Amino acid sequence: MSRVLIIGAGLTGSVCACLLRRELQNKVSLVVWDKSRGSGGRMSTSRSPDYGSSSVDLGAQYISATPQYAKSHHSFYEELLSEGILKRLDAPVEGMMSNDGSSHYMTPLGMSSVVKHYLKQSGAELVFERHVTGLYRRGASWEVHGRGGEKEVFDAVVITMPVPQILQLQGDLTELLSPAQREQLDSVRYSSRFALGLFFPAGATIDVPWAVSYIANSPVIRYVAIDSRKRNTESECRGPSMVVHTSVPFGVQHLERDKEDMQPIILQELHNILPGLPQPISVKCHKWRYSQVSVSVPGCPGQMTVLSRPPLLCGGDAFTHSNYDGCVESALRLCDALKSSL
Repeated sequence: MSRVLIIGAGLTGSVCACLLRRELQNKVSLVVWDKSRGSGGRMSTSRSPDYGSSSVDLGAQYISATPQYAKSHHSFYEELLSEGILKRLDAPVEGMMSNDGSSHYMTPLGMSSVVKHYLKQSGAELVFERHVTGLYRRGASWEVHGRGGEKEVFDAVVITMPVPQILQLQGDLTELLSPAQREQLDSVRYSSRFALGLFFPAGATIDVPWAVSYIANSPVIRYVAIDSRKRNTESECRGPSMVVHTSVPFGVQHLERDKEDMQPIILQELHNILPGLPQPISVKCHKWRYSQVSVSVPGCPGQMTVLSRPPLLCGGDAFTHSNYDGCVESALRLCDALKSSL
């Protein structure tokens, strides 16, 4: 049995773990490490610190399937729909630019429910708050180091971290990259943004006709969603929740500033846009340094094999594109490459 480590409990890592379990079954022992306190990555769902039943998606907001991917990834969509993890996005959306025939889906339990589904299916051992700092080749294995001094040995390693974080890893990885691979990774670019999650008391009313609105005339805010309305979870005993995303230029301009400094600026602009907004009971601010991939690895290969034996692979949306189908496509390529290496 091969012991396989997947670094990153986001969408690509979780789908990859699920596919490996289904295709290799008991031939692999799967371990997933993530530096955060829970799974999800950029598909994480945050709960209100005051009302645990209220939640908000600070990262990915909904899933859009183009006609092409709706066909090629039909089994993935059918599985999530049959489990009730995905449902059609029927709530009103204002200002959406897409008119390519895509189907749009929301997650009643939050976007992290997609990742949690795949991790559960994988049966992988999950280790959170494990920040990987280095990878060292030890004969036919990899010794992986954590920030807390942890050291464990694996037969194969799959890295799904953002590319800049991959390139910061200590050890043998960067030395094993070919000049062409290094150039490809150096070319990857990400957008950056701030996100706010607002939680309102039970009975609060947000008097707008939409659930999601793309803001066209603000230098600060690009996207606002009444998350509870988008997911159809509003009720009399549970207050509404809202998510706000800043524009990419604003995020890039203020990227190095503390999120605590940016929160009041974003809130002021929100009140300019929605002057009748009720007072929230709590606000959560998050900085997405690596929000979406703006420049992918050339050719979008889905994955990069740094070494075949012992296997060391890199994947994620940087090797495809930043949406659900891009992550699934990367996971499929990682799984194929890993099976041939093992």
